[in-house]
Amino acid sequence: MMRDITLGQFYDTGSVIHRLDPRTKILCTILYIVAVFTADNVWGMLAVTAMLGLIIALSRVPFGFIVRGLRSILFILLFTAILNLFLQPGDVLVRFWIFTISWQGLQNALLIAARLILLILGSSMMTLTATPLQLSEGLERLMTPLKFIGLPVHDIAMMISIALRFIPVLLEETDRIMMAQKARGVDFEEGRLKERLQALVPIFVPLLLSLFRRADELALAMESRCYRGDEGRTRMNELRMKQGDWIALAVMLVFCVGVILTKLLPSLLTLITGALGIVLGGAA
Repeated sequence: MMRDITLGQFYDTGSVIHRLDPRTKILCTILYIVAVFTADNVWGMLAVTAMLGLIIALSRVPFGFIVRGLRSILFILLFTAILNLFLQPGDVLVRFWIFTISWQGLQNALLIAARLILLILGSSMMTLTATPLQLSEGLERLMTPLKFIGLPVHDIAMMISIALRFIPVLLEETDRIMMAQKARGVDFEEGRLKERLQALVPIFVPLLLSLFRRADELALAMESRCYRGDEGRTRMNELRMKQGDWIALAVMLVFCVGVILTKLLPSLLTLITGALGIVLGGAA
């Protein structure tokens, strides 16, 4: 299960997506997330799905590796969909015992599930095509104007970079502890829910101890190298936006605006129809 989490992992294929500036990837991901949460009809969801498919094809990352990350959130997907399915009032489709499934509930369940899937896959594409160091530098450059209000931009970017970098390490450590506990006879898959939760205690305790030890070792390593934040710091590779970056940003911006317009189109058509009716009625 832990190996199925792809968030925070980097998969290098040398594609055109990998060669984009990290700032472009961050901004495009934000625009894509806005489009995902804006789309609330069939055409909007088809558009964001097609855009994600295009990005995956251009990145050349194996689709099976990307989809593998959905296994870790399968429970959240099912739980959220079931809640929306049974708790949304509306036109009744099926009624049994104390449960009622409405047409609106079915629509909301499918919409929420689709949004979560697209959100996870879209966010994973950013981390799969950029290293944590690149994302940290890109985020720091994007937040540079916030320095004028006293926000510690470099420290925030460094913390995010460390968190992303240690996600794969944490997963490997968890797998190692689970295999060690299984070798000692601990069963994580059988028994009642209470017994399964109790079986997780031998995992969390050594995992927390390992995390504190790694954090202490990292702090000592940074201090021994005289790390003092961004004061007097230089970079070996300066970030520069190229023509491909501006094209990618323009395409994603136009796409996001188009998805927003698909949501507003019915209201605009109603408004225009009403205005034409008033004008024609007055002329008559």
